[in-house]
Parts: sequence; C-alpha cells; structure tokens
Amino acid sequence: MHPDARGYYGPYGGRFVPELLMPPLLELEKAARDIVPTEEFRKEFGDILRDFVGRPTPLYRCPTLSRELGFNLWLKREDLAHTGAHKINNTLGQALLAKHMGKTRLIAETGAGQHGVATATAAAMTGLSCTVYMGAVDVRRQAHNVRRMELLGAKVVAVENGTRTLKDAINVALRAWIAELEDTHYCVGSVVGPHPFPWLVREFQQVIGLEAREEFMTRNMGRLPNALVACVGGGSNAMGLFHAFVPDEGVRIIGVEASGSGEEGCYHSATLTKGTAGVFQGALTLLLQSEQGQIEPSHSIAPGLDYPGVGPEHAGLQALGRAEYACVNDAAAMRAFKKLCRTEGIIPALESSHALAWVLDNADQFPAGGDVVINLSGRGDKDLGIVEEVLQAEEEGK
Repeated sequence: MHPDARGYYGPYGGRFVPELLMPPLLELEKAARDIVPTEEFRKEFGDILRDFVGRPTPLYRCPTLSRELGFNLWLKREDLAHTGAHKINNTLGQALLAKHMGKTRLIAETGAGQHGVATATAAAMTGLSCTVYMGAVDVRRQAHNVRRMELLGAKVVAVENGTRTLKDAINVALRAWIAELEDTHYCVGSVVGPHPFPWLVREFQQVIGLEAREEFMTRNMGRLPNALVACVGGGSNAMGLFHAFVPDEGVRIIGVEASGSGEEGCYHSATLTKGTAGVFQGALTLLLQSEQGQIEPSHSIAPGLDYPGVGPEHAGLQALGRAEYACVNDAAAMRAFKKLCRTEGIIPALESSHALAWVLDNADQFPAGGDVVINLSGRGDKDLGIVEEVLQAEEEGK
C-alpha cells in the first residue's frame, strides 16, 4: 500500500502539525524522494545492511513447535541483526539520509530501548551526535539498554511528563526538534507520525519482508506461506514484514496487539481493535482516547507495544480488509515467551511473544502441513528484568 500525494493510506495518515514543523517535513520528503531511490544511496545502504547489520537475517523453521502444532512455524530472525532487533534497519537508513542532507545530529525517542540503542549505534557508525528521549518509567524498566546507549556515546534524557512512557517521550522529542531544526534530524522509530515518516520508515524496514519472501520461496519451490503474523505497537516490524506480501491475496496477514491484563476496563495498547479515529502525534489514525478526545493511558508488559496510537498504514490496511488484527494479554505473552525458550532455545522479546502467543492459541486456524511466518522482531535479554519480576510474583502467588 502506498500513500497518496498528501500522505494518506485510504482514510488515514496525512500531516497535522504546527506551522513550524512544515518546513523540515517538506525538506525531509523532498530529500527522501530525491536521494533514497538513487543507485548511490541504495548501494551504500545495502552494503551497510550486509556488512554492518549482518543481513540477510535467517528464516528459521522451528522443529519442535512445528511438530507440536502440525504445521510449519517459521521465524524471521530479526533478533540476530546487529543490536538485537529490527530497529537497526530504519535507524541506519535515516542516519545515512540525514548525513546526505548535511545534518550533524540525531534525536530520537524510545520505549523498549531498542530504537534508542539502534539510533545511538547508527549515529556512532555515521559520525553524528545523538540525544535519546525516554520515559522515566522505561528508563527504569530498560536500564540495561540505557547503559548501552550511553556507551555508544548518546545522551539519554529521562522524560518525567504524563505517564512517563513512550508517547510522552515522543512529545518532548518533537519539541526538541522544533528548537534545533537547522542541524538536527528526528529519527522516528516506527511507522507513525506525520507524512513522510510512516512511508520513510517502512521504506527502510521493507527489507524484512523482501528477504522473507525470497527465503521462503527459495526453500519451498516457489510457493508462498499461508500466513504472516507480527506484533503491533506503532507497527514498524509488522509493516516491514507485511509490505512485500500485500499484493499476494492468498497470504493471510495478521497483526497482534497488546490487551494488557485482559480484564474489563484495564489499560491496554489495542488501538486497532479497540481504538477510534483521531489525530495523534501528527497523523490521522486509530488511537486510544476518551469520549472527550483525551489520550488515554496505554499498557503492555512489553514496553515496545506500550503506545496509544498506531501507524496509519496499518489502519488503512484494516479499513481495506487486507490485514486483520487481534489481541493477546500479558499472561499469554509470558507463556509464549517461556515456551519458545524451552522448546527452541530462543529467548524472544516480549513484543514478539505476543505474536507467538496468538499463533499458539489459534493453531486450529491454520491448515495441517501449512506454513506460518512470525517476525521475531527482537531478542529478549532486554526484558529479563520484567520477566524476573513476573516469575517472582508467580512464585509468591500474587
């Protein structure tokens, strides 16, 4: 799915920003259209993805779970990319573009910390300075990643506003960008925000789906999988996997959101299944809001899914009927996390565990002997502090 000239994916998308942000957004859109498609940029970016990131990442068939489920379960191993998550594809693309634009500094926001680590890595690799904004709650939950960012030379700013999570960090980062437009590029971490960010981030993440498509067809005599499944917070890992398969009507596309504790009235992050249309952080999309239009707090055990909005292309695919979206709660994600650790020897990110949990709980929806591809968006060592707290609470019977 491609945006129209105004950045809309069907009824969603666009650019709803203060006047001060229009010049840098228009500058970025022009640079993206003029520079990114060139052979020089594509070669430079492709060389970095191969030699620095370690692409292509493998498409791995899980032998034990495939046997248990009765169909082939494949993992696109973005956890094996440099820095341990898919985030590095996008940050290196934006850092490289910023350098071509003459910028000297990157700023970013992060929830789970993976985008912050990836941005700090891209800045160090390309010789740019870097500041990362992070909700104070996430600074505590992701202390290991904060240390990694600092080791890579980035300054980490803890945001104490609001719920002190990702959406508040984004608001502060946008204000910082307005104040430093001349030499600074805002490295957005997901397919969210005003046009051209959703399109630009997806351009850099689509390598996931392009590789998965080629890898799967090469190993399966040219046929395609039955279904793709990926977790959705802002939605960049999912869009990275989905985009190359959207024209393939026979391939089912499923995004999995976080439903929090799953109890009635709880905080959650299920914008596509429980949200309503509105403008959020520069785009018309689906979001969690009150009847008065106030943004409601979100929650997920996975910090990277803890976000009250979603990328407008996901909302557009849902409106078109090309993708379907479902929910998984914290407990089911934890069960899937432990299942993959024990059966396949892989420690997944809690974000990706939501996608796995949905497949495990809905295995009867897939044909015997069929093929399901999950995007394993990141590795789980960043989440060990959260996991330890949950396991301790379980042992104490809380």
